[in-house]
This record gives sequence, C-alpha cells and structure tokens, in this order.
Amino acid sequence: MTVPKDLSAWLSYIESLHPKSIAMGLDRVKQMITRLQLQPKFHIITVAGTNGKGSTCAMLEQVYKQAGYQVGCYTSPHLLRYNERVRLNCVEVSDEALCAAFAAVEAARTNGDTEIKLTYFEVGTLAAMWHFIQSKLDVVILEIGLGGRLDAVNAFEPTCAIVTNVDLDHQDFLGDTREKIGFEKAGVYRQNIPAICGDANPPASLVQYAREIHAEFKRSHQDFGYLLSNSEWQYLDNGKVLHTLPLPALQGAYQLANAACVVAAVESLQVNLPVTTASIANAMRLVQLAGRFQTVRKSPWVVLDVAHNPHAAKALAENLKNTRTLNAEARQGKTFAVFAMLADKDISGVIEAVKDEIDTWYVASIDHTRGATAVDLVLTIKAIAPKARIISFDSADDAYQQACIDIEVCKDAYKDLGENDKIIVFGSFFTVSIVMQLLSNQ
Repeated sequence: MTVPKDLSAWLSYIESLHPKSIAMGLDRVKQMITRLQLQPKFHIITVAGTNGKGSTCAMLEQVYKQAGYQVGCYTSPHLLRYNERVRLNCVEVSDEALCAAFAAVEAARTNGDTEIKLTYFEVGTLAAMWHFIQSKLDVVILEIGLGGRLDAVNAFEPTCAIVTNVDLDHQDFLGDTREKIGFEKAGVYRQNIPAICGDANPPASLVQYAREIHAEFKRSHQDFGYLLSNSEWQYLDNGKVLHTLPLPALQGAYQLANAACVVAAVESLQVNLPVTTASIANAMRLVQLAGRFQTVRKSPWVVLDVAHNPHAAKALAENLKNTRTLNAEARQGKTFAVFAMLADKDISGVIEAVKDEIDTWYVASIDHTRGATAVDLVLTIKAIAPKARIISFDSADDAYQQACIDIEVCKDAYKDLGENDKIIVFGSFFTVSIVMQLLSNQ
C-alpha cells in the first residue's frame, strides 16, 4: 500500500478497512494485541455506561494529572479533531504521534499469514494503546465505545472498571431492556478488582454478574455516595464523609454522580496510586469537557449539549429547569433549540424529555447515512407537542445561524430573540460538532 501522507489520509484509509462501521467482538483485537506485543505495564481504568463516560474520564484524567502521575486518556467520539480522542496529561497528542501509531498498527495488521480486517474504532483503540505504551505512563483511562463486553477496549485488562449508569441506547447491538444492556456493560468487570457502579438502581443482571465473578463491587447510594452543600459536596464512604470537595467545573447536577464514581475508583486504587484530597479538589475545579451543557457564548447565551438519548435528555431538561429556577433573568427569557438527531436513536423519547423546556424548535437534517431528516423530526415533535413552534432547515449550521449569528445584526429579522434568551444545541455529537465548527470559524 501507499503509506498515507498525513492524519487526514490515515483516517480515510482506516475507515475503509472493514465493511461495517461497528462489528462487535474481541477476537480481531486480541490477535492484534499479540502481533503488536502490547503488554501495558500501567494501571488501566475502564469506563462504561450509557451516559457520563466522557465526563468521568475527564475527571479521572485531571485527578491523576493533579496528583503528579503521567496519565493517558482514550475517549470517543470526537467533536472537531480526531486528536481529541487520545490525550497525554490532558493534552491532545500530535498528528505525527497518531500517524506513527497508525503505521505501527497497519504493519502488524498486514504482517502475518492472514490480513486482519479491523474497524475504524478497533484501529483507533490499538493505536492509542500502542502510543500510551511507548510513552511509559503510570495510569491510562479508557472509555468504552459501545456496550462493554464485546467492545475493543475490553480486550485490555483493567485495574479498575466503572459503569456510570445503565439505560436504553444502542438497542440494536445491546438489547432492548435494561437487563440485557446491564449484562453487556457488566462485561467490563473483572474478578478481584474494583467494580464501581454509579447507577443507584442497577439492573439485576449487572449486580449478579459482578457477584458471580467475585468482583469488588461498589454501588452508588449503598457503598459510596455524595451530599450536596451549597458550593461544595461531600464524598461518602459507607455513610461517612471521606472528602469535602468543590463542585465540578462541569455544569449539571448529574455531574456529582459521575464525580462520586471517580472518587470511588480513586479510593479503590489508593494503595498503588496514592492521591490526596487536595489533588481531587484541584481536579474538580479544573476539569473541562466540550459539549456537556457547555456555555460557549454569553450574549446571546449559547449552550452545547451532546444529549442524544432519553436518559441524557432528561438530564438536559433538568439543567434547563434549574437554570430558570436559580436565575431570575433566565426565567424571563425563552429557550430556542437547535435540534438534529440520528434516525436510529429514540427520537420520541428525547423530545418527550425536553419538550416542556423548549419554546421554539429549530430543526435540522444531519448529512449522514444515519441522519434523521428535518421532515421526520418535525412530524415527531408535532405528534408529541402539537402546539410546538417549529422551523425546519437543511442543516444544523443553517438552523443555528437563523436562531442567532449575531443578535445585533439580526435583531430586525429575529425580534423574538432577547438578551435573556438562550440557544441550546443538542441531539447528537454531529449536531454539536457542526455548530462548534461554525463558531470556531467566526
């Protein structure tokens, strides 16, 4: 083959290697681990869950950085640059480093009796781990891409595993009930290692699996938990206050559940990776993650949120409701939703969760094979909220520009937009990415 000349070319190439974008199973990755001789000597924390994985990874990454460790983090998907997926000490790795890692994976993939067909995600996972091993790290945080049991990340043995929560998403691959999905996510747990569960009411299948394999199972609101107190929160270990910490810089009350999982994992690894309360507190103040109820503009107020399933949409609705409750000016304003989703998601469930918090819907199509059309989204919204005010567009950037490019310039055209109004962009990583790209080019 002709070696791709840059990162863009590599990404196009690896996307063409497998006929399916998603092909569950660990056999291919395990073969590649042997060929590449990937033998990580660092501690691995694997993070699974329906929602909150990215936030949990970002907090863990920052905790260990603040504690002085060399830390790697692998997450997905990305919003603007592939480099977002692979970070060392909270910094995206360079194009050159990624290209070297892809080249190493490609050489091993084609150097054998048979060529191994890998998916885009499998190549990315192997490349990230290859780079982390070359970098001689102390601890690595790995985010599960889909499910857990059969995800490529799960081919690597963790020192600790977290399941943030379990709800309905990716039913075509994981099953159509919480019990089925819980079993798939529980597959990240291992015998005799900490198995953290952030779901206060986890599926019985997850609890049973953890017990059957004799994992060190720790459950939120039972073995650990948290209490909110004004501008700080307390981490509870078996009902006793262990840490008093500042609120996470990531917005949203649900982030405390993620933060509690993080501290539970950190506490379970204290013997091998000691961390002080001060390091955890610093991490809470400094943690950043794009697209999680993220304010990107103040005038007008623009919020980006990658909520794309009913569980995440309920959290988004709660954030919007809390904003109205806590901020007198916000109560006077209206909420304009720039909304686009993938067709294989629970569109009705998402709309139902947020409909009472939206004043006007700016609905768009997503230019992707899995994208729902604006026409279908409009019909679904009307079926659930017949009196909803809806405007449809060909793309999310058109929808955003109509909602608000610049209030000063557009005030004559959009007289219903005021200084206390807010624009919430949500429905998919694709939706947020499109608007982020637009904003970055302004």
